Amino acid sequence: MEIFKSNDTKASKEFEKLLDNQFSKTQSLVEGKIIEGIVTKITEKFAFLDCGLKSEPILDIHELKTIGLENKIKVGEKIPVLLERLEDREGNVVVSASKAQKIKGWDVLVKAYENNEPIIGKFISKTKGGAIVEHIDTGSLMFCPGSQISDSPLKDISHLFNEPQKFALIKMDKVRGNACVSRRQIISSGKKEDKAKIIEKYKVGDIIKNAIVKGYSSFGCFFNVNNEIDCLVHLQEISYSRVNHPEEIFTIGDKHDLLVITVDKEKLQVGCSIKQLSPDPFEKISNYELNKKYEVKVIKLMDFGAFCELEPGLTTLLHSSEISWTRKNVSPKKTFKVGDKISCVITEIDKEKRRIAISHKLTVDNPYKVLNEKNPVGSIIEGSISSSNDYALYVKLEGYDIDAFLHCNDLSYTKDPETELKNYKIRQKIKVKILEIKDDQQKVRVGLKQTQKDPFDYFKDKKINDTITVKIISSDNKGLIVQPEGCEMNILIKKSQIAVSANDARPSRFVGGERIDSAIAELNIEKRKVSLSIKLLEEIQNKEAVTKFSSPLSGKNLPFSTLSDKLKKKDKEKK
Repeated sequence: MEIFKSNDTKASKEFEKLLDNQFSKTQSLVEGKIIEGIVTKITEKFAFLDCGLKSEPILDIHELKTIGLENKIKVGEKIPVLLERLEDREGNVVVSASKAQKIKGWDVLVKAYENNEPIIGKFISKTKGGAIVEHIDTGSLMFCPGSQISDSPLKDISHLFNEPQKFALIKMDKVRGNACVSRRQIISSGKKEDKAKIIEKYKVGDIIKNAIVKGYSSFGCFFNVNNEIDCLVHLQEISYSRVNHPEEIFTIGDKHDLLVITVDKEKLQVGCSIKQLSPDPFEKISNYELNKKYEVKVIKLMDFGAFCELEPGLTTLLHSSEISWTRKNVSPKKTFKVGDKISCVITEIDKEKRRIAISHKLTVDNPYKVLNEKNPVGSIIEGSISSSNDYALYVKLEGYDIDAFLHCNDLSYTKDPETELKNYKIRQKIKVKILEIKDDQQKVRVGLKQTQKDPFDYFKDKKINDTITVKIISSDNKGLIVQPEGCEMNILIKKSQIAVSANDARPSRFVGGERIDSAIAELNIEKRKVSLSIKLLEEIQNKEAVTKFSSPLSGKNLPFSTLSDKLKKKDKEKK
């Protein structure tokens, strides 16, 4: 090995020059910068670049094709790449062409955003909430929100795909590298000048003919005028009467005349009114009286009621609860048609709130009051079963549009209520007794068993401890089912009440059909409660026998009658 003792030699100076050149190249290349590489070699999958470094970085050919650089895949072509790392773990240089393209594109977008300049892009795909836009010049991808695609709602945007068009950059996130664009802003800015010329045509006081209802919101209704401008009619300018929502009055596609009341040239808006085209009809309310019948015209039907006109422009609401006395949850749409003329009674006139309330049911007599007058509580009336549920029947009373309530407990005195309920069918005619009428609540309660003889009347002249003859119907472990003679009621004599002796208190002793006597152990006429006892009858009979056939001296002459006294005396002596 040759050792250089002096730097002044020719060989030393040449070596020093080579080192300086290589070091200067390395210093100029910094990670994160975009550099140019020359294609030196191409294989099936990779392209090799000469970037003036110690090794040749490689690029994936698929990556180059993806970003649109397939025409650069030739030996000698220059390709801009991002120098990611000068040396990885294996000593290779790492570069990226796609990242370089994105960074270059980002710089172009930032410049356009700062200068407020539009860019050329195209829609390439749909995404949640909007669409993806590709920048034509750089291939950078941007997001366009759905609300910024057009100035009018579009159900389908497929016709806009892959068509180069202008976009406005509305947001740039330099940290995340995200860009947001708007097509709507470009469209609106183009229309703004045209709209300003259109606004100049209108003046306060002008009447617009045949404006078409385009849409509505909670604050007003939008009209399309001659397909060139949209005008707003505020909720308060729709009608002199109260309107909760424009949909109560208008239908999409309807035509109406408008009066121009405001023109805002700065905001490019025209405000209109419908109600001011006609005199205030509420000034004529003095011609109408409360609780008086008038004929009204149905102009609009809603789920909650019908809007009617007393006269053109003087609108009032007929609420669904005021349509019928007897029908609940009445559907106005099934009861009336637009254009129908019906009779109503004015129930309220509020001049401050400009509100008129009417009632259709008040034009006829309250059927509940009529029923109370002609068929008061206690009357028997015929009806037909209109409907039923698990615990009651509803009976339509003859001559009245009233469905009376018949509980299953009021079907029979003696039979099981739920079982008896199944024996009745829809449209079956029955006679019922009116038990209760609540005309203020529109309710009527009737009973079927009340039209029959009450078997409990058998006990009205009876009292506790009375003896009655009963017929045994059946027996089980609980006791005996019996029926008093002359009465259709079945009564249970409990097992404990069959006999005084526990050995005789066996229900199985009886097979059914026998006639026996029993005593009334409990009786409550008001509560319709009665209990029978054979045991009580035996006790009463035994007591009567002792009272009737014994004397105060009975038992004294028996040999053991004084035995207990003698034993007690003997115990005392021992103590």
